[in-house]
Amino acid sequence: MTQIDALPALSLDATLAELVEEFDLLGDWEGRIEYVIDLGKALPPLPEAARIEANKVPGCAAQVWLSTRRADGRLFFDADSDSALSKGNIALLLKLYSGRRPDEILAFDARAALDRLGLPAALTRQRANGLNNMVGRIREAAAQA
Repeated sequence: MTQIDALPALSLDATLAELVEEFDLLGDWEGRIEYVIDLGKALPPLPEAARIEANKVPGCAAQVWLSTRRADGRLFFDADSDSALSKGNIALLLKLYSGRRPDEILAFDARAALDRLGLPAALTRQRANGLNNMVGRIREAAAQA
């Protein structure tokens, strides 16, 4: 079982609180963006077979692929991007959402969570829209599960 397949140790709210604390410790936006990019670097490579049009997240500044697997009533996500920042953004979302039950995903207020991290404000409008589209794709997968 890879790290991405592991069940989350903390609730969504506790995971968010941990991320907020980490972001606060980093201080300025340069450090926070660097942290997000480092999260992306830690993502396992996405298999070529998953780099298909159906897995592309529309409306992102860069190409972003997001594939979904279901196991034991939970959703697991695999993702990649050709942009370091977009890859970091999707990695941050996977940290929150991968391994969760669909009802947990749908009950979680992603917009409020991202605002608590201050992420949309630190991104260009196009990248913030892309981040919202990534969340939308994850919520869509949960709604269809």
